[in-house]
Amino acid sequence: QVQLVESGGGLAQAGGSLRLSCAASESILIFNTMAWYRQAPGKQRDLVATITRSGSTYYADSVKGRFTISRDNVQNTVYLQMNSLKPEDTSVYYCNVHGKIRVPGYDAWGQGTQVTVSS
Repeated sequence: QVQLVESGGGLAQAGGSLRLSCAASESILIFNTMAWYRQAPGKQRDLVATITRSGSTYYADSVKGRFTISRDNVQNTVYLQMNSLKPEDTSVYYCNVHGKIRVPGYDAWGQGTQVTVSS
């Protein structure tokens, strides 16, 4: 099972920026999709952004224009640049990989990193 380690979370003021990193223990080129999810207390885990092996991206409407997902295939790391942060962005952010070569149903999660945005 791949190990995913998130970092970069912390406290930011509204309007500020943070960059999250997700380091994988193996080559991310074998995975179909890498994604960031977030979960606020008492709420369901929601999809934030995805990036495919080919580099295609998707963003939830709530973060479109503010967040950018990217990947470094050499460092085996996926990033989430978060700008113009809002208090409602406060959540635990999780890295996810879904599908890999010959195993389309493969799924793995990181342990999460807390992001807190103060108003």
